[in-house]
Amino acid sequence: MNELRRLWQLFQPYRAWMLVGTLAAILTLLANVMLMAAAGWFLTAMAAAGAAGVAMNYFTPAAMIRASAMLRTAGRYSERLVNHEATFRLIASLRVWFYQHLEPLAPARLQHYHSGDLLSRIRADIDALDTLYVRVLVPVVVANVSLLLFTIFLLIYHPLLALSGLTFWVLAGVALPIWSQARGRQPGQRIAEDEAALRSAVIDGVQGLAELTLYGAAERHAQHIDGLSRRLIADQARLSSDHGLTQAAVGLCAGLSLWVLLWIAIPLVESGRLLPPQLAMLALFMLASFEAVAPLPQAFQMLGRTLAAAQRLFAIVDTEPAVAEPSTPSPQPERFDIAFTAVSFSYPDAARPALTNITLQVPQGTRAAVIGATGSGKSTLFNLLLRFWAADAGSIRIGGHEILDFHGDALRRHIAVVSQHTHLFDATIRENLLLANPEASQDAIESACRVAQIHDFIATLPEGYDTWVGETGVRLSGGQGRRIAVARALLKDAPILLLDEPTEGLDAATERDLMQALDALMVGRTVLLITHRPAGLDWVDQVLVLDQGRELARGDVSVIPQAMQAVLLPLRAVE
Repeated sequence: MNELRRLWQLFQPYRAWMLVGTLAAILTLLANVMLMAAAGWFLTAMAAAGAAGVAMNYFTPAAMIRASAMLRTAGRYSERLVNHEATFRLIASLRVWFYQHLEPLAPARLQHYHSGDLLSRIRADIDALDTLYVRVLVPVVVANVSLLLFTIFLLIYHPLLALSGLTFWVLAGVALPIWSQARGRQPGQRIAEDEAALRSAVIDGVQGLAELTLYGAAERHAQHIDGLSRRLIADQARLSSDHGLTQAAVGLCAGLSLWVLLWIAIPLVESGRLLPPQLAMLALFMLASFEAVAPLPQAFQMLGRTLAAAQRLFAIVDTEPAVAEPSTPSPQPERFDIAFTAVSFSYPDAARPALTNITLQVPQGTRAAVIGATGSGKSTLFNLLLRFWAADAGSIRIGGHEILDFHGDALRRHIAVVSQHTHLFDATIRENLLLANPEASQDAIESACRVAQIHDFIATLPEGYDTWVGETGVRLSGGQGRRIAVARALLKDAPILLLDEPTEGLDAATERDLMQALDALMVGRTVLLITHRPAGLDWVDQVLVLDQGRELARGDVSVIPQAMQAVLLPLRAVE
C-alpha cells in the first residue's frame, strides 16, 4: 500500500476540498436515512392516531421530514459540486506533476516507451486516480462515520438491534469489499496494461499504416489489436459481473437485516418496549442505512485498477534522469564557441561505443560539419551537446564552461535546432512559431518567415498565419515544415545553431531553396551541421568525418578528399 501513502501525500494541497466534500456526503446520507425513518414513523403514527381517534402534533414531524428532504437535496448538490471541483483540480495538478517529472527524462530515459504508452499514463492512468478519492476514500469515510452513528442509534432501542445491524453492515461493507478487491486485483492490473498496449498499437497502426500495408503486415497488426480488445473486454465483463453480484449481495444483506430486525423488534412491540410507529421507523431506517455500504464493494473492486495506474506513474516518476541537474546556478557565457575534447560515449547495452575519443573545436561564429554514414555517431554528438546524455569521458564546453554546469533548460536556451524531423503541433502556424518566442510580434514573425522563404506561401493561404497545420504538420509538405522550423529558429535567435540532416528526404529544388534559407539563418551564429549528404558543405569552415564512432579525418573539404569520397560516394550512388 505504499502507492496509497504516496498518493495521499500528493493530495495534500486539496485536502480541504476533500474534507468539505466528505462532510457534504455524510450530511446527505444522514439526511436521507433520517427522511426515510421519520417518514415511516410519521405515517404509522398518523394512521394509529386516526384509528384511535386521538389528536397528535403533526407539524413537528412534518417539518422534520421537509427539512430532511431539503437538506438531502442541498447536500447532494454540494457534494457533487465540491467533489467534482476537487477532482478536476486534483487531476490537473497530477498531470502537471507527472509532466514535470517526465520532461527531464526525455529523450534518454523514454526511448523504450511508445508514445501511446506515455499518452495512456498521462491520461487514462491519471484519470483512474480520481476514483481513489471519489469512489474509495469518500465512501469509506462516509461508511465509517455513518455506521458508528447508526449503531449508537440502534443501541438506544435495544442492544440486539444494534448487534444484528452491525453484523450485516460488516458483512456488506467489509467482507464483500474484501472479496471484491481480491477478485478485481488481477483484472484491474491487466486492464491498465491492456489499455496502454491497445493505445500504443492503434497509434502505431495509424502512423505506420503505409509501412504495414507495404510489407503486408496490416492484417496481422489488426489481429493483434483485436486480441487486445477482446482481452480488455473480457476483463471489463468480469468486473461488471462481479459488480452485479456484489450489489445483489448488498441487497440480500439489507433484506436479511430487515427480517432479523423484525424478528427481534416485534416481541419488543408486543411487550410494550417499542411503540408500533417505532417499529416502522426502525424497519425503514435499516433499509436506508445500507446506502452507506452499497458503494464499498465496487470501490474496492476498482482499487486494483487504481493501484496499477499509480504503479505505472511512479515507475516513470522514480526514474533517475540520464543527466543530473547541477546544484549551482547556470553560468552566463560571454562567447559561444563549442569544444569537444576527447569525448567518448556508449549507449546502455550497446555492442560498441557510439563515440571514441572525439575532439572538435568550433570557434564562435564559424561553421562546422560532421559527416558520416548512418550509425557513425553524428546524432550522438548533438545528444551530448544538448545535454540529453552525459559523456562517459572527455569534456564538452560552450564559451569555456562545462555543459554539465548548466541546467538543461538554461543550456538549451542558447541553442536552436533544425532537424529532418520537424515537429509541428496540431495548432496554427502562428502558434507553432510562437513556441520559440511567445512574445514575438506579428512583424517579427513575418520577418523570420521571409528569411525562411515561407512567408509568400503562408500569405496565399485563406487563413494565413492562422491556418491549422494538422497533426504533425500533415497539411504541409516536408519542405514547408522545414522552412517553418527555420523561421522558428530565427525567432528564438539563439547564438548556437544545430542542423540535423535538415535537407534529408527533400527533392533537389526544395533542398536548394532550404539551404538558401539556412544560409541566412547561419549568419553570425556558431553552427554545427550533421549530414551524410554533400549539400551545404561548401558553406562550412571545417569538416569532421566519423566512421563507427571514430574520427576518420578532420579539416576543410579540400584537404580530406579521400575521407570525403569514402563517405559520400556510396551515398551519391544510392541517391
